[in-house]
Amino acid sequence: MNKEEIIQKLFNGEMKLYQIDKFTKDATEALEIRREFIAQKTNTDLSYIGSYNIDMNTAMKKNIENPIGTVQIPLGVIGPLKINGESCTKEYYVPLATSEGALLASINRGASTITASGGCNARVISDKMTRAPVIKVENSVEAIKVKTWFEDNFSKIKEVAESTTSHGKLIKIDPILIVGAYVYPRFVYSTGDSMGMNMVTIATDKVLKLLSEETNAKHIALSGNACVDKKPSHMNLIEGRGKTVVADILIPEEIVEKKLKTTAESIVEVNIAKNLLGSAVSGTMAFNAQYANMVAAIFLATGQDLAHVVEGSLGITHAENRNGDLYFSVNMPDLPLATVGGGTRLETANEGLKILGLNGSGSVRDFAEVVVSTVMAGELSLIGALAAGHLARAHEQLGR
Repeated sequence: MNKEEIIQKLFNGEMKLYQIDKFTKDATEALEIRREFIAQKTNTDLSYIGSYNIDMNTAMKKNIENPIGTVQIPLGVIGPLKINGESCTKEYYVPLATSEGALLASINRGASTITASGGCNARVISDKMTRAPVIKVENSVEAIKVKTWFEDNFSKIKEVAESTTSHGKLIKIDPILIVGAYVYPRFVYSTGDSMGMNMVTIATDKVLKLLSEETNAKHIALSGNACVDKKPSHMNLIEGRGKTVVADILIPEEIVEKKLKTTAESIVEVNIAKNLLGSAVSGTMAFNAQYANMVAAIFLATGQDLAHVVEGSLGITHAENRNGDLYFSVNMPDLPLATVGGGTRLETANEGLKILGLNGSGSVRDFAEVVVSTVMAGELSLIGALAAGHLARAHEQLGR
């Protein structure tokens, strides 16, 4: 069939969008036909969506279904940002993608403040990825037996889980929650430089096959939501998920005044009133000003799973006045990241990681330190602007 015949069949309902590939010579031709159909169907000019230079043939195998093109988001950099990490001890230029005007200017001011103060400390506290299926038995007595089975057979379970991957390691199964006849074991893995959701899903699935062979338990769903994946969660806030990271800094009084145009005392009060008390009275789980802004921007620039911005925005910002100097810290307990696999293989995302020098294996912990330091830069600048009364003026001056 030629293009016109395929498009007519789509209009007639005789063909589905995903079936186009069966009748074209390659993925690119299928993409172009699909886009032309959507353009005609919606009476829309899709010339910008159809302009791209990444390899969509490769992307279709791993990253997207029914593609019609790409979207483009402005990409900028902030820096230099000096980081005193566990192993990344240098100044970085950090790529950030966003359509929010004034955001990068603000983060850059925070980066300048950090660098002028000698850099921030950044550390990875823990590294884990979770999967928590839901299992059903006859009653609560049987549920406790299943819990005991997991506890008594951990060595065997670990061997079975790790047989599915050369990188993943099962660290523990904890907590094992029981709700009546339902059991929710939370499998906790380390996953190397991969974010690891697919890895832990496959590993846990094999363990559930062992469970069905050795007990009368029935697994209802491979994910029972106690993972907790792509949702805000007190469990993840406390237990951690992905990379759990922290950054802190002591900023001299003169730099606070020169760079942030305010005082440590004012920043401390804004942080208490806004991030702590304001978050408490509104019932939010994230006691911070804008983690999501920085997390989303760096995720877009480096090919991370954007749905994990929900988790990455969890965390607490803390500030102290130390004799006029400002002690400032951010903690991020739930930051799923990757430097290999997933969206990081896309050409533009890979270039974003290359700007940092952190593409490929062996880089993910350093990348986590860069992310938390970038978040600190954005937090410092916004809270400083609020303390100085400059937020609205900054947006007016930049025409945003």
